[in-house]
Amino acid sequence: MSSAIGHDTRGQDRTTREEPPGRSWRGARALVLRLHFYAGVFVAPFLLIAALTGLIYTFTPQLDQLVYGEQLRVEQSGGRARPLAEQIAAARSAHPEGTLASVTTPAGPRHTTRVVLSVPELGERQRTVFVDPYTARVRGELTTWYGSTPLTTWLDDLHRNLHLGETGRLYSEVAASWLGVVVAGGLLLWLGHGRGQRAGSARGVLLPDRGAKGVRRTRSFHAATGVWLALGLFFLSATGLTWSHYAGERLGQLLDAVKGRAPELDTLLPGAEPPDGAEGGEHAGHGGTPKAADADPAAFDSALAAARAAGLGGTVEVTPPADASSAWVVAQNDNVWPVHYDRVAVDTGTGVGTGTGVGTGEDKAAGGDEGAGEDKAAGEGKVVSHTRWADHPLAAKLSKLGVQGHMGVLFGVANQIALAVVALGLILVTPWGYRIWWQRRPTRGDRRASMGQAPARGAWRTLPLPALVAGLPAVAALGWALPVRGVTLLAFLLFDGAVGLVRGVRARRTST
Repeated sequence: MSSAIGHDTRGQDRTTREEPPGRSWRGARALVLRLHFYAGVFVAPFLLIAALTGLIYTFTPQLDQLVYGEQLRVEQSGGRARPLAEQIAAARSAHPEGTLASVTTPAGPRHTTRVVLSVPELGERQRTVFVDPYTARVRGELTTWYGSTPLTTWLDDLHRNLHLGETGRLYSEVAASWLGVVVAGGLLLWLGHGRGQRAGSARGVLLPDRGAKGVRRTRSFHAATGVWLALGLFFLSATGLTWSHYAGERLGQLLDAVKGRAPELDTLLPGAEPPDGAEGGEHAGHGGTPKAADADPAAFDSALAAARAAGLGGTVEVTPPADASSAWVVAQNDNVWPVHYDRVAVDTGTGVGTGTGVGTGEDKAAGGDEGAGEDKAAGEGKVVSHTRWADHPLAAKLSKLGVQGHMGVLFGVANQIALAVVALGLILVTPWGYRIWWQRRPTRGDRRASMGQAPARGAWRTLPLPALVAGLPAVAALGWALPVRGVTLLAFLLFDGAVGLVRGVRARRTST
């Protein structure tokens, strides 16, 4: 529940110096209520923005096809694909700028081949040339970011940082850090209290009370909807944190500690000396590093053929080596369940700068007669290293699959629909939470107010001592693991303390 603001605000904001009541677990509910209230009031706007931008991002596959159909799709499929060398030659003839960074094979029979170029003036972005695999005709080009189209990149930045750069990323990390907290708090409050005669029944928990009036009706819609959304919201909170700035860094440290990282592919050629400063592994820095000259286009076919023989099916990305001591890399890029993420390093016997020139036309094509399939390679390639998805640690698998699910690509359209439903639900429950707060406002006599009062403070003093002893270190540990949540929680406490201090001063002045 994104912001069950004011589930129960009948308690006045106490500022007296009365002795706290006896310690009991009933104080835990009061503490959860106050935390839920403050998180709802201050964090709900961030959650609402994240839900709105995430809802739009969910439909990027369809939007890409609508906007960039000319580049992404072929007019007709059939026959066998031309050799990669021929497709690369066509792309380089149309776009001789920059250097070859990678080539991605079509994702399906109606999709184009992507020839990716590193162009210095584009910075971290690339120029992707789209080629019809059956005719080797260039369909167009786009400026891409890690394979994403300009539209998807723009929507991704909107959802991730509101186009405000690293500073803007704090908004999404605040949302991800607190989403799980407000959902858990809302569940505890709804399941433990506030359902009247409907308490204890599945219907009372899962369905809103349509016969109720006023704040009770709003609260029942808010809470019951939150119950249905809870699992999806927990998932979005956890997966959103995996690539956040500060919490993501802490997660990386944890994965290192438990050896939960994905295995690195050894790209060092047998018998070769690693470059200065490199110590094996994926030292070559594949995937977009500008190179002095293009690799031999025919070697792309050789690397692809070796990867196919090693069992890499589906769409793959072929990346040339960055230096003479490195192998080619062929990586599966199938994100739809069941995923395929195997990778191989291939020695093609050719390296960087061995091509016959850049942009000389189709006379550069190698790999056989016209119409030969992608499996007809120029020269022999040999797999020298292999990493398999099946061998990834469980933590690495969960992290990867979680991100793909968060992006809506893991289960295709079903994944998109599920995310859209959760986003729409979050967009509904957030205003309901604010409406609860407004409906709880005093409306009689001299007690009128524009909003409801906050739940009573001081609940922590009524908690059992064992809960305090165990809870404080746990909160500190969570604050370290999720720094943005820790800092904002401290801000809540300081704000709450300042409000209490001001009201205490006013109360004393009134009494005198």
